Amino acid sequence: MTTLAVDLARSYEVGDRNGFPIIAADIIYEGAAVGLVDASGHARPLTSADKFVGFAEKKADNSAGAAAAINVRVIKKGSAQLSVSGAVITDLGQPIYATDDNGFVFTPAGSVFIGFVRRFVSAGVVIVEFDTEKFIDPWAGRVREALNAATKTLDAEDTGKIIACTVTTVITLPATATALDNITLLNVGPFGTVKISADPAAADKIMGPDIAGADNKDLVNTLATARRGDFITLKAGHADGYTVCDIKGVWATEA
Repeated sequence: MTTLAVDLARSYEVGDRNGFPIIAADIIYEGAAVGLVDASGHARPLTSADKFVGFAEKKADNSAGAAAAINVRVIKKGSAQLSVSGAVITDLGQPIYATDDNGFVFTPAGSVFIGFVRRFVSAGVVIVEFDTEKFIDPWAGRVREALNAATKTLDAEDTGKIIACTVTTVITLPATATALDNITLLNVGPFGTVKISADPAAADKIMGPDIAGADNKDLVNTLATARRGDFITLKAGHADGYTVCDIKGVWATEA
């Protein structure tokens, strides 16, 4: 390596800006969430298969151009007012995900992590803080599935999943002899609206921190105090049933 012997004029960028070449024949509009295509590294209006790299600072029209003919300039760090479906005043700190370049949700399934709620503005509108280089999806690396039904029966293929519950539901667990392990039941409903019941087999109980459990008794995320982001992670293998290895919120064994 050769050290400098004369001045070198370098090119610098403002710290919260970045730029990326755009895919062919597309337009990224001002304010759009921008994603990178894994296979090419080119930018486009974000899809659920992309990596989020920021919000477009201004319109970038490459509708008549080849791939990388122009760049889009993005804001990679800051806070933005976003319309988020179902947002309420109790959602401070909740992770936010995008389904496309202007669709924002709380459900981590079929979506891309954007940032965290910084402040409530009004029903369905929040300030979201984002930092594409430092913020990490709290559910990164896990398979996610949205559950919009009143019941679901799990099996071995649900091992390792996050089941994001958007409505009140009863989730039937297989007997612990089935190879189901490391399953997370996540509440993504507004405060006091979604009740999750984990229903073990007749000979199994669900045990955990200050949870003695009882055979054939559900572990319930109590509706009156249920918050968006409440969850339990269950581990199989105990002779008496499932054990709770991670928990957030109020969960109680049914009477």
